[in-house]
Amino acid sequence: MRITSSMYYKSLYGQNSSQLSKDLFDVNKQIASGLQIQYAKDDISTFTETMRLDNEIASLSEVKQSANSAYKISNQTDVILNDFEDTMNRTRTLLVQAANGTHDDTSLDSIASELRGLEDHFKSLANSSINGQYLFSGSAIDTKPIDDNGVYQGNDEPLNAFLGSGVQQQYNLTGAELFLGEEVLVNREVSSNVVNYDMTKKYPDFTDPNVQGSPIPLDSGGTIRGLMGDSDNNIDTVNSKHFFYLRGTKSDGTAFNEKFSMRDDESVDALLSRIGDAYGNTPDLDIVNVALNGSGEIVVHDKLNGSSKLDFHMVGATDLSGGAAADVTVLDDLDDGENNFDRIINGTSTAVNPNLYVKEFVVSPLDPASGAATNINGILYDRTQFSKDGAQLSSSSPQISRGTNAFATNSTKLSEVADLSQGNAGTLDGTQFTLSGTDISGVAYDVQIDLKSTLNGGSTFSLDGGVTNYNIYDMDTAGRKAVDADEMTYQQLMDVINMVATGNIPATTNTDTDYDKAVYDSKFNAKTYLSYDGKIQFEEYNTTDTKATMALYDTNSGDITADASVMTFNTNNALTIRDPKTDFFKSLDEMITAVENHNLYPDSTSSDVRNVGIENAISKMDDLQDHVFRSHSYVGAQSNSLSRSIERTELLEISTKTLRSSVIDTDLAEASLTLTQLNLNYEAMLSTVGKTSKLSLVNYL
Repeated sequence: MRITSSMYYKSLYGQNSSQLSKDLFDVNKQIASGLQIQYAKDDISTFTETMRLDNEIASLSEVKQSANSAYKISNQTDVILNDFEDTMNRTRTLLVQAANGTHDDTSLDSIASELRGLEDHFKSLANSSINGQYLFSGSAIDTKPIDDNGVYQGNDEPLNAFLGSGVQQQYNLTGAELFLGEEVLVNREVSSNVVNYDMTKKYPDFTDPNVQGSPIPLDSGGTIRGLMGDSDNNIDTVNSKHFFYLRGTKSDGTAFNEKFSMRDDESVDALLSRIGDAYGNTPDLDIVNVALNGSGEIVVHDKLNGSSKLDFHMVGATDLSGGAAADVTVLDDLDDGENNFDRIINGTSTAVNPNLYVKEFVVSPLDPASGAATNINGILYDRTQFSKDGAQLSSSSPQISRGTNAFATNSTKLSEVADLSQGNAGTLDGTQFTLSGTDISGVAYDVQIDLKSTLNGGSTFSLDGGVTNYNIYDMDTAGRKAVDADEMTYQQLMDVINMVATGNIPATTNTDTDYDKAVYDSKFNAKTYLSYDGKIQFEEYNTTDTKATMALYDTNSGDITADASVMTFNTNNALTIRDPKTDFFKSLDEMITAVENHNLYPDSTSSDVRNVGIENAISKMDDLQDHVFRSHSYVGAQSNSLSRSIERTELLEISTKTLRSSVIDTDLAEASLTLTQLNLNYEAMLSTVGKTSKLSLVNYL
């Protein structure tokens, strides 16, 4: 075969020119765009790796933005808590000044005025916001956390920042944690509020009231005769004529009744030991500490931390005539006695039995129904009426779960709160409650609530002593039977309360639809609910002054020989000095009120009989400060974690971008060298082709 010039030209120029042109175009495109490829078809593996790295960079950018936004919130919270703690330090300083005993009333009023100003500042800090979002409202960022009454309005939901796949970090501190949190290391402490004077020093001669001594507060070295008084000058060392009726709740939620008697010559310290024994103290182990404060009031300190169940109530009784009137089984039998010893010794008592002295250790405010004090206001423990404030009735005893120490909610079962060691042990079957008072129309009611198992027909309530029994239904279930005693919830109990208090009773006794209608209709008139701190509350609509009253208690309450109450809802109980549960603004208001009342210790004769006094206010402030410090530490940990996350994300972002650049970006030096080489190759090819073309022409000629 003869090789022609045309064939040689096509072989040398045609194929090489096309490939060199493509290579020159590609390298120029890389230099112009800065990218090694433009489309997936250019290099599938490079394109795939680039897309993966792009996704990684986008995720890191999102993490960094989320962490930065969260850090701003956390850091602002940190700043506010610094101010919060400074204000708490000033508050404590003022409380210590108020307690030192050198200030007159005018000085105390000035201190109280400054404390009220600090209270307003606390509320302002609590309602801080950033970019229109409240810091301490939980996830309810549009809700003002603290209202004018100091009640928390937010929720307990955290806000979390996205810090990576499956990784989140809380960046807010909810008001539920800060203002209503719980400190499990705190021991509950309660106190009586009646000042106890040593009667033997106040009346050196019990037969002559004109022989006056000094009103000196009782100490633990005093005698029972000094605590309870006498009607003669003979110290009885034989007969135990002074009777004490002790009721309360132990650390584990177990309720108890205790009755014991003591002689004239026995010491108050022996009385305190008897009280400790009732709570479970043994010679080898103290469950509680029982002591007297500077006003002779009994203080019970729980040795078990983290429990909010400890409670105390006691009544003393002495028949000064030498009879047996002080020795009773049912505490109502003490109603005829006199609760003011001064009236007895001065002969001014108007009591039915002026020789029966009934010693109150805990006194609650005036009777909410009559507005006046009852004759023996302090003998009642858990058969007391709910307090009234306009259209609202409120119980005083928080409902607390035995297992978790958490406040009860609507769905909490009564059996989770009740002391199941009482009555029919292990179950609420057979338990009976009494609900009494007047409804919103002023009509009296006396309701019997029977908790029964489904085997016994289920739980019922009756308005006529058990003659006509209405089933109590679970409204969340269709085709229902009366609810089992151990399954009954607070919502179901409150449904009964709301029906009775509004006068909406089911049309039939055992028809669930009639029951549902009565519950539904009752909610047009009022609502019964659990407050944020676990207390039952009733509120009538469309009125500022409800006619309703109510008391709810275990039917056997008041019988000292019977089992203790399975549950208590409203009690004339001891004052809470310390507790694991925190209620910041409620405690703060109580502290300031103590200064306003000029009360160093609790005092039932003051304008606020339930106030803890300035000395105890300092203890409360110490606990609040510890709680806020711990919360602040938690916020600091959040900020540190977010800051580290931001730093880590920025490093990863730089590293990923560098890796992406190495995968997709053009190496300009390398591309320039390639371009030069291709240009040289192209020029060489053209030169060769030119020479070949000339040689062929000469040969042709």
